[in-house]
Amino acid sequence: MAKEDRKQQIIETAITVFAEQGYYKTTTAQIAHVVGITQPYVFHFFKSKEDLFIAVLQQSVKRIAGIFREVEAPAEQLMDQMGRAFYDLLETHRDETLLSMQAFTTAEPIIRQKVQEGFAHIHQVVKEKFERAKIPQPGFQASSFIGLGMTAVMSKVLELPQLSPYCEEA
Repeated sequence: MAKEDRKQQIIETAITVFAEQGYYKTTTAQIAHVVGITQPYVFHFFKSKEDLFIAVLQQSVKRIAGIFREVEAPAEQLMDQMGRAFYDLLETHRDETLLSMQAFTTAEPIIRQKVQEGFAHIHQVVKEKFERAKIPQPGFQASSFIGLGMTAVMSKVLELPQLSPYCEEA
């Protein structure tokens, strides 16, 4: 397997294991076992469990920001279409998206910093999208939109679709 493919396989496996057990209970040995490699080989790609978790977060932030950038809709439909795109992402990349939303509870300083940077980046992407669409108060609306996204995440975690502003079942 190519080096980059193996690295991505480790990240994808880490997403699943971190989602099942949380950051603190997960070990790199568990991730290595699931991938079918030795633990030292994980450290060939990532210096520490923190670095691996950060790679997971960065992938998630990139994916979330990417789906928001891709949405094209008139201003009056933009927020709804972006919200639905995020809700669809929760369906297709559930563990990855939930981890990025839950990561702000992790106390490790470097992880908290990366979470802050990730949320700031997503906010900036959304704000700029709203500015281009001439939506009034784009910063406030971006913050509100992210709050709705957190509600959508909570609806998934609690299996209460009626909480989500984007679920057709609600």
